[in-house]
Formats: sequence, C-alpha cells, structure tokens
Amino acid sequence: MSIFKARVKEFEDVLAAPQDVIDLKQLRKLAFNGVPDVQSFRALSWKLLLGYLGPKRSSWTTTLAQKRALYKQFIEELVLPPGHSKNGGSGEGGDGDKVDSGGVGLQDHPLSEGPESAWNTFFNDNEFLLQIDKDVRRLCPDISFFQQPTDYPCEIVVHSKGEHGRRLHERVVPAVLSSANVERKGLGMTKQQINLITKRSVENYAAMEEGQEAHWEVVQRILFIYAKLNPGQGYVQGMNEIVGPIYFVMASDPDLTYRAHAEADCFFCFTALMSEIRDFFIKTLDDAEGGIKFMMAKLSNMLKSKDLNIYELLKRQELHPQYYSFRWLTLLLSQEFPLPDVLRIWDSVFADEQRFDFLIKICCSMILIQREAILENDFASNVKLLQNYPPIDINVVITHAGSLA
Repeated sequence: MSIFKARVKEFEDVLAAPQDVIDLKQLRKLAFNGVPDVQSFRALSWKLLLGYLGPKRSSWTTTLAQKRALYKQFIEELVLPPGHSKNGGSGEGGDGDKVDSGGVGLQDHPLSEGPESAWNTFFNDNEFLLQIDKDVRRLCPDISFFQQPTDYPCEIVVHSKGEHGRRLHERVVPAVLSSANVERKGLGMTKQQINLITKRSVENYAAMEEGQEAHWEVVQRILFIYAKLNPGQGYVQGMNEIVGPIYFVMASDPDLTYRAHAEADCFFCFTALMSEIRDFFIKTLDDAEGGIKFMMAKLSNMLKSKDLNIYELLKRQELHPQYYSFRWLTLLLSQEFPLPDVLRIWDSVFADEQRFDFLIKICCSMILIQREAILENDFASNVKLLQNYPPIDINVVITHAGSLA
C-alpha cells in the first residue's frame, strides 16, 4: 500500500468509523501532518478542529440543521433591506404597524432619519461595506475560484425581483463614500501597518447577473453578517484573507449535500477561528497575551534562541518584526503562500492543541531557512525578501518547523 493510500485509510478509520464518538486526539495527530485532499476529509476535519461540530457523530445532524437555520435568519434580518418580504417586493406591515400606501412601515421609511430607523442603519452599514467590497473583489487573485459562480446562490438574495439592496455590492456607492482604510478597533493602526497587512493585486472581480452570484459575493455576505453581529470589532481589513481559505474548503467539498451549505458552515467556522485570533485585530489588546505584539515578541525570542546572528543582524538593520511578521501572524500566513500551501499550513495550525505555537515555529523556520541570504543582504534586500517570501516547497518549511523544540 502506498504512503498516500495508507494516510487516506487512517483518516477513514477516524472520520468514517462506525463508532459514534470521533477520537479528536487521533484526528489532531493525523491532521497535524496534513489532511489528504480527497473526499470530505479536510472540510470535516476543520469543522471538528475548530469546534463547529462536536465529537459525537449523532449530534451532527441536529447541530448543522440548527446552525444553518440560524444563518438563514441572519440573512433575513441583517442583509435584506428593511421592509422586504422574503419572496421579493415590498414588505407587508404587521398587525400593529402603520403602513403607508407603498406597504412600508412608516417607522421604516427610507426617508426616516431617527436613530432607531432601520433605514438609517442600512445606510450607515455602507461605511464598512465599502471596504469589504474592495477586499473581497481581490481575494486570492492567483486562482479563478472566487470569480466563478457558485452552484448554490442564496435564493432570497439573488432573486431580488427588482428590489435594490438585497445584493450587498449594489449598495456600495464609491463616489459618495470616501474609502478610508478600516482600522483596528482601539487606537488605530499606523499607516505603515495598514500597508503591511495586505499585498494583493488591485484586480477587481465583476458581480454576476440576476439569479447568480460569484463566490466572492458569498464571502462578502459572510463578512458583512460577522461585522453586524460583532459591532465592538466590526470589519477589519485582512479578515477577508482569513475567511477566504475556509470558504474555499467548504465550497469545494466533494459531498454536495455539504457543499450546498458552504456559506453557513463557513460562517460558523470563521466565527470560531476569529474568537481565537480576534485579539490580533484589536489594537488595544496588542500587548495582551494573545495580542499581536505579544505574538511578535514570542517569534523574536525564538529567533534569538535559535540563531543569534540573524537576530542581531536584523536588530542592527532596524528591521523590526512588524515590518514582516505583523502580516504573517495576523493573517496566519494566508498571503505569503499559494492557497494549496495555506491549506496545508492551516491543517497543522488547527490541529495544534497549543494552536499558535506551531504558527510561530513556521514563521521562525521561514527566517532560518533564508539564513545565508539574510546574512548577506542589506536592510532593503531583507525587507523585500521577508515581505515577498521566495517560492519554496511548503513541506520543507513545515518539516523544519517540526524540528524546532
């Protein structure tokens, strides 16, 4: 039996075994070494490792049904315009609502400016929706996936019957709204840090016609709902790079019964992951354990202990960790490598019980592997090397990281 077939068999024994309870310890051990890109192994493993599904297989049907129904409710309440009806057209007033001749509740009239007005909220949402729209239209430009139509568009959104605003990109009015970079909540980021957090191309994806939607439009809705449900944090630039790989995995699931619910399942997996890394995105928690400065300090300390020469050189060159590792750590390396490599890295990161300890080891290995070049380079060349990491077999980096004590 080949090594690959043996690995597939190991995953089948854990994920498709007849017993009701999944052995999470064994799953972590297997996933840490990479999930085979066959069947639904990765999508199911990530759901389990992120805690979206519990280890008891008998609970999955109920959990998935409840969560997916809840997500549909989020779309109806947070995405569809005020006064809508679920099947298109203007809404009906409830028994206690005053309704004008157009069928819209007076308190929800588009011209109402009261702070409680649903329309007031609808228009204010555009301030962060504009940034989401810009970011998701540039997601993973090295593959065409996010520009392609999904086979499972959200029916109550794409069949708008002429009603404006069901599709989020229709609400964005760049000529009216100035697109300030969305800064992390708290004291805000320096412009330097904002420039470091994203390096994608300026490519802009097009929206689909009525009745269809591209994968990036689905991701836009996930991020919009997340921002609405988490007003203390809202949307922060870079979150698109966290949700993108998760959505890709869920929407590529060979099991079509799961793929049909990729949007809802991705939302809850993304929310679970964000609950662990939200401190990276909140400026006031930078110095807290789990904050981004704390994480960068851990990386610096590891580098110092593993290779004092590189550590001292970068210090002399004043090449501070935030110039490169700010983005590496905040976005879990999602911008440093091609998407298949990112998925492989995340298998290990999600499987690691110490969760982000191994991420720091990978980052440290990335520096150590480039030792000779770094020691020869000047400041400008090292900045370029670390901000645009050279192509490499990801397994070399992961194996090296695994060897770090």
